[in-house]
Amino acid sequence: MKEYKYKINGTKFNVVVGDVEDNKVHVEVNGTPYDVELDKAPATKIAPVARPKAPAAAPRTSTGEKVITKPVAAPSGDGTPVKSPLPGTIMSFNVSEGQSVNAGDTVCVLEAMKMENDIHCNTSGVVKKILVGVGDAILEGTDIMIIG
Repeated sequence: MKEYKYKINGTKFNVVVGDVEDNKVHVEVNGTPYDVELDKAPATKIAPVARPKAPAAAPRTSTGEKVITKPVAAPSGDGTPVKSPLPGTIMSFNVSEGQSVNAGDTVCVLEAMKMENDIHCNTSGVVKKILVGVGDAILEGTDIMIIG
């Protein structure tokens, strides 16, 4: 059995996946059991192949937008970061540096898998610093801005 923890649009999910037998698997989502039938039996496991490391280059998406590959470090001083809950592309900001925000306010919109997701701050304060830009592709856990 494997256990996974997900957070989707602010809702936490605990998922326990049992062993796959033929094309059936027992899954529990937040304690609710489900018997899942897969379309076809899973492929047999293949051992991973070691590949040489590619030379480091500035990562870009197919459309040329910059990819933030590591979470941006928060600037020194007090403040609470607003982190990306999932990987995606920054579409727009609803706030600017120096603007007051309340806990729960939508601060930006993140596109992930062709869906726009409102990103909310979890604390009240003033936007001290916006750390990424519109069009940046970011990873889950990337600091988007600092609220102080």
